[in-house]
Amino acid sequence: MAAIHTEKALEEVIEAHLLAHGWHKSDPITYDRELALFPTTFLHFVKASQPIEYQRLVGFFGDNTDTELIRRLVQVLDRDGMLKVIRKGFDIYGVPIKVAFFRPASGLNPTILARYEQNILTVTRQVHYSVKNEKSLDMVLSINGLPVMTVELKNQFTGQTVKDAIRQYKRDRDPRELIFQFKKRSLVHFAVDPDEVYMATQLAGEETFFLPFNRGYQGGAGNPPSDGFRTAYLWEEVWHRDNVMDLLQKFLHLQVDEKVKNGKKVRQETMIFPRYHQWNAVNKILADVLERGPGHNYLIQHSAGSGKTNTIAWLAHRLSNLHGPDDKPIFDSVIVITDRLVLDRQLQDAIYQFDHVQGVVQRIDKNSRQLQQALEAGMAKIIIATIQKFGVIANQSADLSHK
Repeated sequence: MAAIHTEKALEEVIEAHLLAHGWHKSDPITYDRELALFPTTFLHFVKASQPIEYQRLVGFFGDNTDTELIRRLVQVLDRDGMLKVIRKGFDIYGVPIKVAFFRPASGLNPTILARYEQNILTVTRQVHYSVKNEKSLDMVLSINGLPVMTVELKNQFTGQTVKDAIRQYKRDRDPRELIFQFKKRSLVHFAVDPDEVYMATQLAGEETFFLPFNRGYQGGAGNPPSDGFRTAYLWEEVWHRDNVMDLLQKFLHLQVDEKVKNGKKVRQETMIFPRYHQWNAVNKILADVLERGPGHNYLIQHSAGSGKTNTIAWLAHRLSNLHGPDDKPIFDSVIVITDRLVLDRQLQDAIYQFDHVQGVVQRIDKNSRQLQQALEAGMAKIIIATIQKFGVIANQSADLSHK
């Protein structure tokens, strides 16, 4: 491979790969600094994918339709946050507008599949994001005109590494800028060099917390050696078009913790983006189940503090919605057995974010009879219980061998 001597060359390698795999190139001039959006792309997406809804809006607003549509989009982004708007869309004068279309769990609905293909994923280089100055981001990745990921690239040949990219985010990227404001626009920020990747979901100056997003090497940190870039998995795997949509739909979630401090209830929100080992573990098990079917054992090892709860939540949710080649669900129910009561609430909250439907998760918090009823009724897709309750009902439950 030819030597890469500048971060611009690294940009070009990443961009070239994305453009060859379903992404589109976006002109940084089309970025609206005040709105922190690519409004032209968003309008193009809505008109192409939802022509009936758009024409209904024309009936209300006439020549002002585009202006009113963008105004409403900005309003709901500021109120509800980027992740919720991307997943649920919004209404304007009673007309439902989708901001993105996700791949259905089964292939039974060709209309939804066709709409999924209408998503416009764009890569934009050197985005001047501020109305106050001419600072620019190396790269912005967007879905239908909405920026969801920012990227700072560094290259050792210029004497800078991923640590310099992290320092740049902490010291040179004002978290008050709209594109960086928590929840409202970009959901994750990547610091990248040819050898390592780190990411953060909230910029807070020097307090910004970056987590490694590396594959690991020989049981430790970093990435394994490669003929090219050690970090190529980032744009070749993680930023694959389908995987980005999958991450937005099924992995990212807003974790809300409420604590009492000095007699007052304090609410703390954290945007959770999976680390590579979590994302990889869930996807590997899903792939194996799809290939071999149910009935096999797996072991996922996590060190302390590496996100066990979220990995369990992601895996339980994905297995509960997994459809086989015949488009039928592979599992009737997913049972999570835990000895940690705090896990119950965390799992329920995390999984509810994905499904947006109450009753998908049933917590067995009363007695063994409750567990027996949940298993026999089969209403809840995910059941969370402690191991102690199973011994009591082992000889009492109806035959569930057909499930």
